[in-house]
Amino acid sequence: MADYNIAVFAGDGIGIEVMASALTVLEALEARFGVSIAKQSWDGGAAYYRETGRDLPDGAFKAARDADAILFGAMGLPDVRLPDGTEVAPHLDMRREFRLFAGVRPARKYPNTPPLLADPRAEAVDLIVLRESTEGLFASRGRGTVEGGRVARDTMEITREASQDLFDFAFNLARRRADKGRGQRKVTCVDKSNVFVSMAFFRSIFDERAAAHADVTAGHAYVDAAALDLVRKPWTADVLVMENMFGDILSDLCGGLVGGMGMAPCAEIGLERALFQPAHGSAPDIAGKGIANPTAMLVSTAMMLDWLGEKAGDRRMVEAGDALDRAVWDAYASGTILPVELGGESTNADVTRAVLAALG
Repeated sequence: MADYNIAVFAGDGIGIEVMASALTVLEALEARFGVSIAKQSWDGGAAYYRETGRDLPDGAFKAARDADAILFGAMGLPDVRLPDGTEVAPHLDMRREFRLFAGVRPARKYPNTPPLLADPRAEAVDLIVLRESTEGLFASRGRGTVEGGRVARDTMEITREASQDLFDFAFNLARRRADKGRGQRKVTCVDKSNVFVSMAFFRSIFDERAAAHADVTAGHAYVDAAALDLVRKPWTADVLVMENMFGDILSDLCGGLVGGMGMAPCAEIGLERALFQPAHGSAPDIAGKGIANPTAMLVSTAMMLDWLGEKAGDRRMVEAGDALDRAVWDAYASGTILPVELGGESTNADVTRAVLAALG
């Protein structure tokens, strides 16, 4: 029997291509670290919805629930919409149903990639946007109202339970990053508490939890000021924790700071389950051309291995995750690759081969 079982959803567009890269690298890691990972692949997404009228096949959601982890490529196509006008996005349902409250969005500047900010200190950018992923403004998904064709309403929702779990996760994450020699052992609560009651409530819970994690520096920033500083001095940030919509926006900004969304990995983590995917979309304009940047998918896969290993107390998996994360860094440090997304000529296959070579 396999040591672990993961549910695999390649999805739409370039999701299929970057998932192929991840599975290739996973096979190499299994052989190197002596672990066995069963991979159950499922259809799903916008193209599947267009063909069948359903976003996932029968049994897929239960398989995701029962799996040790969920690995996603990308889902959604701009020309495929649900009756309410929104995109097909079954992973958002998984966030809610599986209570994947911690959306971990790293932004790291890799060596030999083009500088996007003039200040050389931007080469040291290594931060995390931690996005609460189950409520906030997204709590209105599927519940918003339009009244008489004149007024539309979506409601912000902040709960003590989700916020406490999120902030404890944030402080533990900052602590673990520092123990690995990364980050500044610092968590900043990003909000708009000077305007909204919901945000003042969010900040008050942050301060309560900060008192229980006194070994980690806690700070505050209004979201507009945080956006400014992420462009002006992003190297000063470590773990930035925030509401769902704010995190959705600022995590893309951070992807831009380090080269693009192909450099933006993501983990959606709950108390028992987790889903891992690149933060980018399905990019139908480049799908099938072989030029999709798999970096975010590979780093998301490394995050999956690390989470599985930590959860199970399995050092092999933690080491496999560390090895993959390091191999991605070393592949860029070698100077042999630069994805098309970043102005180079390296294809999906080129990046995958370079990471495999760095794994040794």
